[in-house]
Amino acid sequence: MARLMLILGCLLLATAALAANPYTAKGLKDVYYGESLYEAFQGEWFDAVARLDTELGQYRRLDEPTLDPLNFHLDQAEFGVGDFELGYRMHLKAGRAISAVVEGKFADPVRNEAIYRLARLYFQEGEPENALKALERMRGVVPESVRDDVEFLRGEILLATGRFPEAAKTFKDLQKAKNLAGFADYNLGIALTRDHKEQDGRQYLERAGQTAADTPAAKAIRDKANLVLGYKLLDEKAGDKAKLALERVRLSGPFSNRALLGSGWSDASRGQYERALVPWSILAEREVTDPAVQEAMLAVPYAYGKLNIYGKAALLYGKALDSFGKEVDKLGTSITSVKEGKFLKALAREEIKQDADWVVKLRTLTNAPETYYLLELMTSHDFQDSLKNYLDLNEMQKKLGKWETDLDAFEDMIKQRKSYYQPLLPEIDRTFRQLDSQMRLRMEQKERVRKRLKAMLVEPRPENLATGEERIIREKITRLEQAMAANGTAPAEVRERIARLRGVLLWNISTEYDRRLTDTYKDLQDLNKAVDGLKKQYDSFVRIRQAATQSYQGYDESIRRDRAQIATAKEKVKELMTRQGSVLEAMAVDELSKRRERLEQFKITARFAVADSYDRATKAQNEATAAKIPAAANAPATTKAPAAANVPAEQAATKSSVEQATPKAPAGQAAPNAESKAAAPSTPSSSSSSSSSSSSSSSSTAAPPAAPVAPSTPAAPAAAAAQPATVAAAAQTEKGGAK
Repeated sequence: MARLMLILGCLLLATAALAANPYTAKGLKDVYYGESLYEAFQGEWFDAVARLDTELGQYRRLDEPTLDPLNFHLDQAEFGVGDFELGYRMHLKAGRAISAVVEGKFADPVRNEAIYRLARLYFQEGEPENALKALERMRGVVPESVRDDVEFLRGEILLATGRFPEAAKTFKDLQKAKNLAGFADYNLGIALTRDHKEQDGRQYLERAGQTAADTPAAKAIRDKANLVLGYKLLDEKAGDKAKLALERVRLSGPFSNRALLGSGWSDASRGQYERALVPWSILAEREVTDPAVQEAMLAVPYAYGKLNIYGKAALLYGKALDSFGKEVDKLGTSITSVKEGKFLKALAREEIKQDADWVVKLRTLTNAPETYYLLELMTSHDFQDSLKNYLDLNEMQKKLGKWETDLDAFEDMIKQRKSYYQPLLPEIDRTFRQLDSQMRLRMEQKERVRKRLKAMLVEPRPENLATGEERIIREKITRLEQAMAANGTAPAEVRERIARLRGVLLWNISTEYDRRLTDTYKDLQDLNKAVDGLKKQYDSFVRIRQAATQSYQGYDESIRRDRAQIATAKEKVKELMTRQGSVLEAMAVDELSKRRERLEQFKITARFAVADSYDRATKAQNEATAAKIPAAANAPATTKAPAAANVPAEQAATKSSVEQATPKAPAGQAAPNAESKAAAPSTPSSSSSSSSSSSSSSSSTAAPPAAPVAPSTPAAPAAAAAQPATVAAAAQTEKGGAK
């Protein structure tokens, strides 16, 4: 009863959300089907699949399934089980279930929605051709709830198969879809660009970058459109236009770091290094594990070097070198931690998964250095799939353990029931058998009376309705007549009196026959009602007794079989978890190794840049000193400060600081001379050539991939410090701060 009340309460809470859902078009009538829907709306796909699978299995085993309340939702349930399996990423089984709906005799809206989900499944599995063929099977009415989604999916498929003109036409027809605001424009811009219509593509990317965004997903696609457009314009040497696009990106969004980096390069490409320092300085103060921040730490002193402020450039290069060294050590610790299995333990920590941004929170875990550099890896599709598989296996392992514990509880319940019912049943059975025999006797008597009354309707027999007293009198009269016949000496008067008595008796019986027949039928009806009541009690007793015995009999084999299945499943899950965990650890180690190699390259760049900046500062100081010597020789002999005192205070301070902070060149490696050019971080157009390692190609300066984006909210990075809302606003607040 408590479980039923809980389910009903859950259904009441979910009613508003389910009102417009296709699963509830007929209203909820089956409480267990409603429970599966509730679990699905909470994102508990495993529980939803288990509940609905069980309910459908029980429904198919019924003798009269049309009487079961699930019959009202059968079409929706058949479709829903595939949908829930798809939500749980059981792609093969979900595909079979949805295919059965597509091939079955269902209404067009249900069938077309199943086709849409099947096509989406094919597309997610990297089979765009099969997805397109599935969409071509649609006919009749398409549900309004998925109509725009169907066309958007069609556009994505056409884009993936290289049919860019058709994809552009499809996305163009979706311009008025409010739920796809920004997404249709962005994908249309990508389709036109790939179709070599650069000008039109930039126009729609610009439009997507200025979408009025209210939802997190719309804001994210607006930022991405501006980022893609900005880097594209940078590649085309249009730094002023790129600046405008990149300044529209939010400072707190997931693309803010790359936007700040690109904004600085747009200024640097036009020689405006003072302006470039504004976004780069903001970026350099952010989380150092981000590749864009690491590049900004080299870009800031590079800009100071271009402004001939070599002392500060040398100090900042030295600071970056120290920071990179610490991060390289941290990466080494992280790789060791991953290999020791701590990374998988961090992923499975319950307190992290309670937060919607748990992937971001991983980098703030104490005693978990392996998570510092993996945020970008964790947002990739391949890693996410592998991670979800591992977490699902981990959760399944816990559920299997809980089910095993539940079996122990079931066995205890069965033992308790058996110990309670078994002593009572023998006495109850004896009493029941006595009552049963008596009831059967009375039932036979009732049946005989019913047959006699039925026969009397055809052939009236008043003597059958004589009362008990009348039967006694009739027997006495009969005996008197027999005695007189035996003696033969009875007076005539006596014989007449006996005959008169029999006549009176027959008269009374005959004249009251109709009334007595009616009363007898009424009594029989009352008797039937009483017998029906007894029969109901009898049937109820039989059912209760059967339920009592069945509550502890016949479960041993089922429990034994379930225990064996759980044990087998636990072994299989354990093996799969080990394999999946090895895949995750290999991906993490590979990513961390690439990051370490990239930072090693940055360390080399910073080390030479420190030396170069020091040489340039020294050369500038010497030139200034040499220029002042002739003037000092011709001047009158007065008390003056030494020549070194005429050196600008900043450069004098810089020299001593640089001498302390600059690491020595490795043995056998000469420091660069003063004539060499200052080392600079790679610009967006040349980042791939600025480093010989393969890891540099994954730098955040690379233009983001121009790929179609589905309307989903990307994971946000860790919250930054309070900043203005956009890059442009930050530039206004930092104006003049570069000098």
